[in-house]
Amino acid sequence: MVGKTNALVLNGYGINCPVETAYAIKAVGGNAEIKHVSEILESPLLLENYNFLVIPGGFSFGDDIGSGKVLSNKLRYKTGGKLLDFISQGKLLMGICNGFQVLVKMGLLPEPDFEQRVTITYNQSGKFEDRWVNLLVNQKSPCIFTRELAEIDMPVRHGEGRFIPATKEVLDEITKSDLHVIQYIDDKGGLGKYPWNPNGSVLNIAGICDKSGQVFGMMPHPEAYNHRTNHPCWAGGTGSTGRGLSLFRNAVSYIEQEW
Repeated sequence: MVGKTNALVLNGYGINCPVETAYAIKAVGGNAEIKHVSEILESPLLLENYNFLVIPGGFSFGDDIGSGKVLSNKLRYKTGGKLLDFISQGKLLMGICNGFQVLVKMGLLPEPDFEQRVTITYNQSGKFEDRWVNLLVNQKSPCIFTRELAEIDMPVRHGEGRFIPATKEVLDEITKSDLHVIQYIDDKGGLGKYPWNPNGSVLNIAGICDKSGQVFGMMPHPEAYNHRTNHPCWAGGTGSTGRGLSLFRNAVSYIEQEW
């Protein structure tokens, strides 16, 4: 496929959504390759061949010692310098569900400096949550992936999705800088409690970005809404045509314009 977008989608060690993620990128005009994590750990220079890196959802390393923790450590200590170079060059980095957990525990969100300021931990309900959720998009956010989006439905499926900042100061900085990109909302558009907020996240936060808008992590799965029939209400006419693709389309558009 002709185009400037060369995406790398990680796979292996319990990551379980690489095919859907690569499909979503290709569906909006990008090029996408799926590579095993071990290839990147052994040869970090491979990152130089790409301008869009996605860590998909799943249960990497079985969520041992905490969701995303093992993979975050491996990536940080094997590829850390190359990841910072990747970001400094204006390239895009996206973490979905388990990938979001990896990014925050690696210390790449909300600031890409390897200092962990937030965590994502066990759902307040004490159980695995698998349902569609309503999301409000912060239109003041610098996030490249959510440009021109206001509200969107997406599925969640996680046992550890509760977003918690380390301190009030961290949360204040996130909200002051509009880094809280998406929030769970109820059917009236408010920040509803459980089950609208499926995990008990502080301020109903479902995803955040860094100040550049290039690094973005989210618990919902946009790659699982790549066709209108993915939506549970598609037959009734309420499901839009694969609106999860909008995030990938924004990423590809940014790269095509900037590279």
